[in-house]
Amino acid sequence: MDNKQVSTTQTAAKEPLIGYVHSIETFGSVDGPGIRYVAFLQGCHMRCQYCHNPDTWKFNVGDQMTADEILEDAAKYRAFWGKTGGITVSGGESLVQIDFILDLFEKAKAMNISTCLDTSGQPFTREQPFFDKFERLMKVTDISLVDIKHIDSAKHKQLTQYGNENILDMIQYMAQHHDDMWIRHVLVPQRTDYDEDLKKLGDYIAKIPNDVVQKVEVLPYHTLGVKKYHEMKIKYRLEGIESPTQDRVANAEKLLHTADYNGYKTWMPLPKL
Repeated sequence: MDNKQVSTTQTAAKEPLIGYVHSIETFGSVDGPGIRYVAFLQGCHMRCQYCHNPDTWKFNVGDQMTADEILEDAAKYRAFWGKTGGITVSGGESLVQIDFILDLFEKAKAMNISTCLDTSGQPFTREQPFFDKFERLMKVTDISLVDIKHIDSAKHKQLTQYGNENILDMIQYMAQHHDDMWIRHVLVPQRTDYDEDLKKLGDYIAKIPNDVVQKVEVLPYHTLGVKKYHEMKIKYRLEGIESPTQDRVANAEKLLHTADYNGYKTWMPLPKL
């Protein structure tokens, strides 16, 4: 290899990882504990029927940012985070950009910034090289927001085009390693709002160690994203389905035993080993 080739290789090796960012929210109050700086990343394989951000599906589009650029911007708001706030990475599906998140979270933890991963878990696999990266990521992730779309894999596939086996496997891995999480479930009439399925989901969550699940949330389906489908000329598959009633939301909360999961009230980020 000549000197020119060596120089080019060394330069390429020093190039920072680039993340493709859909949008930034500087004062997020629902994307993890406390007030959080939220980076919504581009890219998602699943096609959830109720997705309200179809503009996040595409890969390798959006604003290109490095971890250092995000941290520099986030630092402007650090005074508002308190003891529990920090940075959340969401999507799209955040884990499709696992290399970028790993770089961001490792640098954030070095700065004593709390980190939160918002994921549906679809890319999870125990195959390499993903699994090594995921294990490293969990060591610098304070808490994860995990969206269980449906407890039944066949119905999960109808809803999202993918089964849920690897997603539940990810949750089991996190539970075994005592990685704190919030579990979320979007309640959609005629799709995820059936008592039998909700009971199964509630039973599944109850088997996870209670020191791991800090909170269980029922998120009522809404139609705020329908306009995007029309603008993007994408068929919206839930036309005519309205948001669930308050009674159905309360019913889901009862069947998922949401009141039993109160760890979030006193949760504090702890140093990762």
